[in-house]
Amino acid sequence: MLSASKLKSVDFYRKIPRDLTEASLSGAGLSIVAAFAMMFLFGMELNNYFSVTTSTSVIVDKSSDGDFLRIEFNISFPALSCEFASVDVNDVLGTNRLNITKTVRKFSIDSNLRPTGSEFHSGTNANAVKHDDQVDEEFVEGALPLTSQNFDKYIHQFPITVVNFYAPWCSWCQRLKPSWEKTAIIMRERYDPEMDGRILLAKVDCTQEGDLCRRHHIQGYPSIRIFRKGSDVRSDHGHHEHESYYGDRDTESLVKTMESLVASLPTGSQHLALEDKSNGTENIKRPAPSTGGCRVEGFVRVKKVPGSLIVSARSDAHSFDASQMNMSHVVNHLSFGKKIMARAMSDVKNWIPYIGSNHDRLNGRSFINTRDLEGNVTIEHYIQVVKTEVISRKGYKLIEEYEYTAHSSVAHSVNIPVARFHLELSPMQVIITENQKSFSHFITNVCAIIGGVFTVAGIVDSILHNTIRAMKKIELGKNF
Repeated sequence: MLSASKLKSVDFYRKIPRDLTEASLSGAGLSIVAAFAMMFLFGMELNNYFSVTTSTSVIVDKSSDGDFLRIEFNISFPALSCEFASVDVNDVLGTNRLNITKTVRKFSIDSNLRPTGSEFHSGTNANAVKHDDQVDEEFVEGALPLTSQNFDKYIHQFPITVVNFYAPWCSWCQRLKPSWEKTAIIMRERYDPEMDGRILLAKVDCTQEGDLCRRHHIQGYPSIRIFRKGSDVRSDHGHHEHESYYGDRDTESLVKTMESLVASLPTGSQHLALEDKSNGTENIKRPAPSTGGCRVEGFVRVKKVPGSLIVSARSDAHSFDASQMNMSHVVNHLSFGKKIMARAMSDVKNWIPYIGSNHDRLNGRSFINTRDLEGNVTIEHYIQVVKTEVISRKGYKLIEEYEYTAHSSVAHSVNIPVARFHLELSPMQVIITENQKSFSHFITNVCAIIGGVFTVAGIVDSILHNTIRAMKKIELGKNF
């Protein structure tokens, strides 16, 4: 066994007897400063150890959500009626889905974007609207022309008034006109307005009575509205609750519908029925829009290729005046991919401040056509989408989101104005990885802090001590 004297010979830290050492005031002050420096640097190192650092990389998109992308939206159109609002999707691969209804909901809104009732249901028409096959070149006009001056008078005078809002230039109106006039004559013969007075067929030229048509939120031609005087009983303000007719437009179908309306009137009652009790017209009559705006919300799934999401006025049996269409809108919400819970996004933002900043870039923004640009204005948004994944230090996904940038513009179009969202999906994705910090690295840095501060303080103390001694010697030499 080694003796104690031999073990002492390998001591790195040989001791100087205390009676040979000398304490100084400068050394004490320097020791206190060094101790505070060690504590401060240790605290910073400890904070750095517990803080989260990340690294960002860009790789080819390896999405786990397949070849389709979910788009969620909630958009308000103050001047587009739910009666004709349509959501369409197309892409460069030839996909062209028109008037999506399964995952889209519509709510009538007023000019202040406030909802005015329950969900608006468009209904379904299995077949194209039928018109008369043979049209007489000469026919007698039987429908009563209405104007702003006499409209309310006749609406209140007859239990049922059916009005055709039309425009002379509209091709669908031209096809409807002969059968509408024939039907008006037939109903006038069966129910003389002066002797019977249960029903009246009328018409309004919207090119001459623009204010009247706007008051009734007419956006497509022809629009057939059914007004019932009995609806006044159910309204505190005397407003008419009325319906729109979407059925066939041949003479036989129109006459049958008018007969069913007359049959729905109760006998011997002063309060006329608002609902139609017949079984043949439930699918061709629906409540008319009470306001001129619409909020469109829902989701669609699109292929991950360049394409467009389009909101427009669409109908297979109506014409639209492009110069009068206003596609102004407010984007309440627009996002891509799976819905991210607010709590999850908040937690991630705590340690990655820049995540989620472009997740809802268009939310709350308004795109209003003030009519300074005149008509035929399409509002377009060019959106570039990139996927972002956040990976924890243990290797699992903390969050998966799609961020996007958007640039908007207006353009004049010869076609019906639309609100178009051009989609461009990036083939790359961003990976944000949480960096792992080792405990051994932390201990090494702590030792380096202690040793470094102790060594530097010793050097400074030695310099100060020698300087003071030298100055004392010089002073003693001057005295002698």
